Amino acid sequence: MTNDMSIKKIVEGIEPLDGKWIIKARERTAQLVMPTRALGRLHDISERLCGIQKTLKPKIDRKAVLVMAGDHGVVEEGVSAYPQEVTGAMVQTFLAGGAGINAISRHIGSDVQVIDMGIIPDLDTDSINGAHRLLKRKMSHGTANLARGPAMTRQMAEKAIVTGFELATDLFRKGIEILGTGDMGIGNTTPSAAIGTVVTGKKPEQMVGRGTGIDDNKLIKKREVVIRGIQVNNPDPRDGLDVLSKVGGFEIGGIAGCVLAGAFHSRPVVIDGFISTAGALIAHTLCPLVTEYIFAGHRSEEAGHGSMLKYLGIEPILDLGMRLGEGTGGALAMSVIEGAVHMFNEVLTFEEAGVADKD
Repeated sequence: MTNDMSIKKIVEGIEPLDGKWIIKARERTAQLVMPTRALGRLHDISERLCGIQKTLKPKIDRKAVLVMAGDHGVVEEGVSAYPQEVTGAMVQTFLAGGAGINAISRHIGSDVQVIDMGIIPDLDTDSINGAHRLLKRKMSHGTANLARGPAMTRQMAEKAIVTGFELATDLFRKGIEILGTGDMGIGNTTPSAAIGTVVTGKKPEQMVGRGTGIDDNKLIKKREVVIRGIQVNNPDPRDGLDVLSKVGGFEIGGIAGCVLAGAFHSRPVVIDGFISTAGALIAHTLCPLVTEYIFAGHRSEEAGHGSMLKYLGIEPILDLGMRLGEGTGGALAMSVIEGAVHMFNEVLTFEEAGVADKD
């Protein structure tokens, strides 16, 4: 993919799913040796995969999770339970293979790649264990404080999205068949809540949650910060680049780019929780068709996540009370998606099994 790929060109290259393949998939489902649609949403998942991949032999053997990392100037407002230094430390934990996303990815057989989209420290890759997993695409050393002005320039917002698009494109060209989105960034539930508030139209009280586990006083302050950030910046909910630049984050832009890449290249993308869905909201404002290529891995415990998913019109696969981020919920949901694929491909039809169909 050339570096001059613009968001306009990306959006122009996205087409809706081919309904003919979904119809064909449903016809096969109707013939499987079981009561009609007895495996519930597994049928919906497998049929949509057939539509995305344009085949009646869907396959997601090669998996990857892109963990986008970025720091946030709004942390200086006291919106997080953890210090900002944790971002860089957790990135090193990802690289060493010792975080939640690493464990779940090993379970499902997925690669993990970590992207420095804009963390504050400059990590010395010569001295870090697992540095081969890190790609440096730093926009800046963290965003500006969204409570006092725009988080980034519009040009930086576009660059973040295009960077995510290019990274996902590279993986798809290398044979990755399904992509998960992950995140790391202390304070990133605050810009995500701001994006959710602006795009969905929900009240901040409905969208702002406890993030890393803040107490009641910090929760009140966090809501005030989101309200102030929206008032100061006045982002246009119809313009995803405007929203991202004014109240977003570099890693959120990267995730939006991954979502656009899935739709552009006809590959399924499994979004994780609150932060990933904020990225999906940005992508949706740019091209509503992206939701046809998205699977929502899970419903996060974060307050506004359900409202985000409802706005996008997508149902989460899992609901396990998870709120870690990193891509963990999306990665775990890939095992369910893989189960749906095996079911679709391997269950016999009534005719093949020699079993009498219903009257």
